[in-house]
Amino acid sequence: MTLHDPARPAAAAGRSRTTRIIAPDELPRHAQALLGGGYRIALVAGHDDGDALRAVYLFTATGERDAESRVELHVPLDPGHPHVPSLAALSFPAGRFEREMRDLFGIVPDNHPLPQRLVRHFHWPRGWYPMLAEAGDPPAFGDLDEPYPFRTVEGPGVYEIPVGPVHAGMIEPGHFRFSVVGETILNLKARLWFVHRGIEKLFQGRRVVEALELTERVSGDTAVGHTLAFCLAIEDALGLDVPRAAGQRRAVACELERLYNHITDLGALCNDVAHSILNSQAQRIREQLLRLNEQVTGHRLLRGAIRPGGAVLRVLPDPSLLRTIAEDIAEVVALALEHSVVRERFAGTAILTRQQATDIGTLGYVARASGLRIDARYDHPFLSTPIPRPEHSHTGGDVLARFCVRAEEIAHSVEVIAGLVAELDGDLGSAPPTPAVPSGGPGSSGVGIVEGWRGTITHRIELDAGGRLSRVKIVDPSFFNWPALPVALADTIVPDFPLVNKSFNLSYAGNDL
Repeated sequence: MTLHDPARPAAAAGRSRTTRIIAPDELPRHAQALLGGGYRIALVAGHDDGDALRAVYLFTATGERDAESRVELHVPLDPGHPHVPSLAALSFPAGRFEREMRDLFGIVPDNHPLPQRLVRHFHWPRGWYPMLAEAGDPPAFGDLDEPYPFRTVEGPGVYEIPVGPVHAGMIEPGHFRFSVVGETILNLKARLWFVHRGIEKLFQGRRVVEALELTERVSGDTAVGHTLAFCLAIEDALGLDVPRAAGQRRAVACELERLYNHITDLGALCNDVAHSILNSQAQRIREQLLRLNEQVTGHRLLRGAIRPGGAVLRVLPDPSLLRTIAEDIAEVVALALEHSVVRERFAGTAILTRQQATDIGTLGYVARASGLRIDARYDHPFLSTPIPRPEHSHTGGDVLARFCVRAEEIAHSVEVIAGLVAELDGDLGSAPPTPAVPSGGPGSSGVGIVEGWRGTITHRIELDAGGRLSRVKIVDPSFFNWPALPVALADTIVPDFPLVNKSFNLSYAGNDL
């Protein structure tokens, strides 16, 4: 069977995908062909279908393509011996997805080069896989089976600095183990999943409208991005067409979310190099944007606007106000970059090269700051008329580039919103009807892809015959970008860690799910 042989399609896929069922031993050949053809692995998901297990691999194209921008491979597995060939040698992100799938479903990636646990910490009991239908309540957690295998770095003057998982600030838990000589970081290992909440399991059995409160809270600063990705997946599964104006209202909300988060980061980066006055100004502007969000949607974090089938806004944002805010932000940025101490701390710090960003599979502003042109607004647009692509003047992969990319995207987002508001001409939308879901049929699946403010968000959903959610797989861009942080920090000094960490600003909640 060739890669595009339609003889064995999987049933009930949405409109935007080419989907095939393959045997486990066929997986490496198909994956290699797709990766070599310019696709990336966007998602790998385990499934418990009752009488069998299944692994689903979603590959998405980057760049403009007329057809087959998304390809899915479904691999049915024997529940008594659920093994798949590992793709870790072909794709770094695939290797991490495989470890996640083993931890949660017990699906074993054969010949994986790094087979230890990823999600389940070592006090989780062996042999209990929480996403299986018959997993039941968790057994009593005990003492550690074994220590976490941190890489040991030895040599004259080398010592370790453990940080976290409990931190001094109001942030979520993560453990960082630094191997250091003098002030120079030789190696950093980040240990996450301290706040694994079983979010994907909580979706199961819910009706579509009942799931929205979860999507808005996957990562609290990305309520629009995750809810929109979920709604696009539902619409893909049900074959729903969304009116053009509704898509434009959705895009307005997406760009507003990008604005208030980016200015927050710009201020925090200034604060990490002791320029607290600029941070105060940035937080003042953030408050303006949060109040604007409340006017537009009724919620400071933009909850409540996006629903399956459409989007409703209370008012449209005033482009003249946004342009005034953008001028204010530009002044903060100029003051930062014209300050010799700030610029010297940013420039050349924690470089993530273009090749490293490509190999790791980074997304969003982290990828764009390293020179990658990856952006779901253009690769997988939900608007029929794509918005103009921003150009970035700094792509050297350092803190300066990650700062400047955010600043440039703020100016771009303001102009995008202005253009959308002009086209909408006062159209705020009305509450979309509850989407009709299949009843008594074979069920269906859908995929939603959105460029959230951190990067590409992917949701894949499956509906059962009664129209309830049987599986929701969520991928936040932080899952792809966390491994890039230790790479960028090599040969950086310990005092720069807070600055570098903020330049990535990765979500713990979005990663830990």
